[in-house]
Amino acid sequence: MSNPWIKYTLFFIFLVFFQGLVVQNVNLSLYFNPMVYPLLIMILPFEFGVLATMAIALVLGLSVDAFSNGFGLHASATLLIAYMRPTILRIIRPRDGYNNLLTPTIYDMGPIWFMSYASLTLVIHHFWYFAIEMFRLDHFFFLLSKTISSVVFSLLLIFLIQYIFYRAPKK
Repeated sequence: MSNPWIKYTLFFIFLVFFQGLVVQNVNLSLYFNPMVYPLLIMILPFEFGVLATMAIALVLGLSVDAFSNGFGLHASATLLIAYMRPTILRIIRPRDGYNNLLTPTIYDMGPIWFMSYASLTLVIHHFWYFAIEMFRLDHFFFLLSKTISSVVFSLLLIFLIQYIFYRAPKK
């Protein structure tokens, strides 16, 4: 696919339906609540602006909320990571900076960089989501354990999706 907007649109549709129809219905335990849809926000090009990213995040979050009756929980968590994305990218910036010809994927940036990027992004996303969902801080350790276990499971699924849908660049 030569046009990146077509690729992102199809990936948006895939992630919303995959999250809403498959992942949302996986009930392993109370502690595992995987979410893979933040991957779309994570893989947007480096030079993408904050407002455009937040607009995409709003539509993505509301789409997932429509499947899960989330009442804006997914939208708020996705908006938060879209807003925090430039800061996260600045924190984990390589020494030489980012190459605008590359995208923040496993194949372009490497698995170690992507693991730190995705982990930080998902911890922020999941912690916010579960904190708003519970709306109580007296169960802080339950919130923390649910966040960590869900992040680990989400990371596994995101890595799997990356390896299935993205190809290594030709050398």
